[in-house]
Amino acid sequence: MIEIKNYVFKDETLFERALTHSSYSQNNYERLEFLGDSILDFLIAKYYFQDKNYSEGTLSKMRAHTVSMENLSQVFDNLNIEEYVKLGKSCKSLTKSIKCDMFEAIVAAIYLDSDLKICENFVLENIFLDNEEKLELLDSKSRLQEYAQKYNLRVEYELLSQTGQAHNPTFTVCATMGEYSAVAQSSSKQIAEKEAAQNILDKIEEK
Repeated sequence: MIEIKNYVFKDETLFERALTHSSYSQNNYERLEFLGDSILDFLIAKYYFQDKNYSEGTLSKMRAHTVSMENLSQVFDNLNIEEYVKLGKSCKSLTKSIKCDMFEAIVAAIYLDSDLKICENFVLENIFLDNEEKLELLDSKSRLQEYAQKYNLRVEYELLSQTGQAHNPTFTVCATMGEYSAVAQSSSKQIAEKEAAQNILDKIEEK
C-alpha cells in the first residue's frame, strides 16, 4: 500500500509510473505529466477565480507563479517521496525540472486513480496557496511599471534609510510615480520596493 500525504493509491502502478523518468523506462511519467499540467492549471485557476476578485491579468500571473518550476519542485520535496524515484544512468541528478514534472504526473495519477474532487483536495492541501498577498507582491513592481508606461510616467525607487544591525537590517524605501508616492519598510530592500509599489497600486485602485 502506497500512501502519499493522506492519499492511498488503489492502483500503485500509477504512482510508480509518475515517478519513473524516461531515462529509466519507456513506461514513464511523460504522458501523465501532460495530463497533470492541464489539471493543475484548471484547479489553480478555479481556486484564484473563486477566492479573489482579481483582474484576468493578475489571475494569470498568480497561476503562473503557483505552477512554476520553482514552486512545484518545493511541493515535491515536501511530499518526501524521493526514495521512490527511478532515474536511468544517463540522468545524473533529480533536478527541479524533473521534480516539477513528476509532481504534475502525480496529480494526474491521483485523478486517474480516484476522481477530480479528490484530486482537487490533494492539490489544495499540498500546494502553496496561503500566500496570495505575497504572490501579488511578487509582481507589483512590473504591474506598476506597466501602468506607468501606459500613461507615459516614470517609476522611481529611493532608499531612504537602512537601519539595524548587519544581520538584521531594516530598509525604508520610497516609490514615486507621477503624483503618487508610497513608503514601505522590510528586512529586504527588494521586498520593500515591491510593497511600496503595491501601496501605490492600492492608492490608484482606491481613487
